[in-house]
Amino acid sequence: MLQIGSRAPVFELPDASMEMIQLSSFRGKKNVVLYFYPRDGTPGCTMEAIAYSDHDTEFAECDTVVFGVSRDDCLVHEEFRDKHGLSMQLLSDTDCEVMKKYEVMTEQAHNGSSHPCVHRSTFVIDKKGVVRHILRDINPREHAAAVLKLVRQIHGH
Repeated sequence: MLQIGSRAPVFELPDASMEMIQLSSFRGKKNVVLYFYPRDGTPGCTMEAIAYSDHDTEFAECDTVVFGVSRDDCLVHEEFRDKHGLSMQLLSDTDCEVMKKYEVMTEQAHNGSSHPCVHRSTFVIDKKGVVRHILRDINPREHAAAVLKLVRQIHGH
């Protein structure tokens, strides 16, 4: 099980502009906030994404990049980003490989059958590639500010 102090599982995913993003490319350079969310356009997910964008400058001042990850494809991410003027990169994990690595998938029963569901979760990864914080059961309204506080502690502010 992924725990605080573990090395963050590496990955490569496309963003809304279909550019490939590799977690390993930030090692030694930036802290990374990796937040997983169910779907673009839902009220909670929209609120959370806008809140992260509102704090974009403060995250940058702490040498931190923010990535939102969902199962939506790149085109859906692009529409969502442009509609709400989002500044962070949205990564597409359509086959759920990264979500499985970070253990954020659960099975949810509905009408007698089960289907995969993304558990809203955030991982704060330091410049060494180590998971410093894991947040689950998140309130989308206050989440970005709480994560920024954690990032400031890592950065020394």
